[in-house]
Amino acid sequence: MANLSKTFGLFGPLYLTTSKHPQSVTDKQRGKLTTLLLVSLTICFSALPAQAKYGGGSGTANDPYRIYRAEEMNAIGANPGDWNKHFMLIEDVNMSDIAGTDYNVIETFTGTFDGNDCTISNFTLTSTRQENTGLFGTVGGEIKNLGLLNPDIFAQGRNVGSLIGYLNHGSITNCCAKGAVVSGGSYVGGLVGLNTGNITKCGSTGSVWADAYVGGLVGQIGDGKVTMSYSTASVSGNRNVGGLVGKTGNEASEVTHCYAAGTVTGSTYVGGLVGQVERGNTYKSYSTGSVSGSQYTGGLVGYTRVLGRVAQSFWDTQTSGQTTSAGGTGKTTVQMQLRNTFIPAAWDFWNTWEICEEMNYPVLQWQIPVADFRCPDGVNFIDFAFFAAHLNQRHCNPSNNYCDGTDLNHSGLVDSLDLAIFADDWLQGVRN
Repeated sequence: MANLSKTFGLFGPLYLTTSKHPQSVTDKQRGKLTTLLLVSLTICFSALPAQAKYGGGSGTANDPYRIYRAEEMNAIGANPGDWNKHFMLIEDVNMSDIAGTDYNVIETFTGTFDGNDCTISNFTLTSTRQENTGLFGTVGGEIKNLGLLNPDIFAQGRNVGSLIGYLNHGSITNCCAKGAVVSGGSYVGGLVGLNTGNITKCGSTGSVWADAYVGGLVGQIGDGKVTMSYSTASVSGNRNVGGLVGKTGNEASEVTHCYAAGTVTGSTYVGGLVGQVERGNTYKSYSTGSVSGSQYTGGLVGYTRVLGRVAQSFWDTQTSGQTTSAGGTGKTTVQMQLRNTFIPAAWDFWNTWEICEEMNYPVLQWQIPVADFRCPDGVNFIDFAFFAAHLNQRHCNPSNNYCDGTDLNHSGLVDSLDLAIFADDWLQGVRN
């Protein structure tokens, strides 16, 4: 079973300092291994009833339904009575054998789906549904720790996303769509179409197209939030087109600690990060992608109305091709790769952001692989040399940051177990 952190670099921990000294992933690994051990013990020491659903389990928080195969994933949508239950993905699932019109959309999900750091790959969906199209149609519950690889969604209606069509006051955490191809009518995003819930530590890459309210991550935000998230997807549409979010439309809308780096093309209300901040707040975020449009086009934001607010945010005037924006501060590429550009705006390089100065733009600390000790971004020979210099070092503890972060499992010793963790991250770059 592939670990999503290995595939994506998605679930790396926060850093103790602004240098690349990661904390241990022991708690997360221990939790996952404990879960899998309990699952294995359940299978080994109890006879699985013939009428058991999916891959086992009873759908409770302590005994979630277990999903191993594409057929079991597709069966969820055919059982509305289970849409308020608990599910856990146990293995990576390849959906390529289920045709785009054969997938049963999980229409109104109010339960919990734990991806368990696994992936769902090659999910395709071709739909004439008028609204709420995605792996999940509408979610009022919780989706977490899930990666989508190469999802391909073609829909005609509104509220379209590779993961969720409409996040209706639910939450998604640690979820990513890599290589997504998503198109629809309106309110279309690389991950979520319409959001009135909470999106935290999520990302998207690929391409997104729609007529209106289209974003690399989210089409439109209502009374919802997007925080510590990003998109590098290319985005195109007609109006309200943004690299991260097409439009924020509620006074409670919030975009914070986010960035977008994809190309954005549209007609009216076009921005590198947000197409239109109609209402709500956008702050401590940035964009770097090329932006082009006909009216109300800006490097960071295309248009900001009276009830909208943009603060402590930046865009790259050179890479965007835009010298103006309806909010934010324009900087050159060199300036955008310096910590001192962001420090005066109270950006947090202790818990939230990291930057390899004069090499890269800021990235979110959760994106960085645990074994990425030193700049430049990515796990390479520089990191290996740093690790090797600490090999067999003892007395690792919080006072010395667990031997400068190289005691990855916090055992007190830098040994072969830490080397195995390092090997999992070898040659892995920042999640983009």
